[in-house]
Amino acid sequence: MRRIVHLKIEGRVQGVGFRIWTEREAARRSLDGWVRNCADGSVEALFAGDEQAVQSMAQACRRGPAHAIVASVAELDPPADPGPGFRVLPTER
Repeated sequence: MRRIVHLKIEGRVQGVGFRIWTEREAARRSLDGWVRNCADGSVEALFAGDEQAVQSMAQACRRGPAHAIVASVAELDPPADPGPGFRVLPTER
């Protein structure tokens, strides 16, 4: 069953390679979706795919890459299915 999760990740999550790490980790789990920096200093990500893989990715986002300090992860209402592939989107302004 395909699951979609939309996350807002806050803390020291910009300038630490969070988007590149997320892209690599999502590819490793064969997930579709996207990741982007937000103007408020957070990172937003959408993951779609196998239930266990999505759950694993959401859990990994609670730790993030080595230099990140994740303060909180909130689950938002997911938008429409992102379709195939995973991409890094431009910063939300």
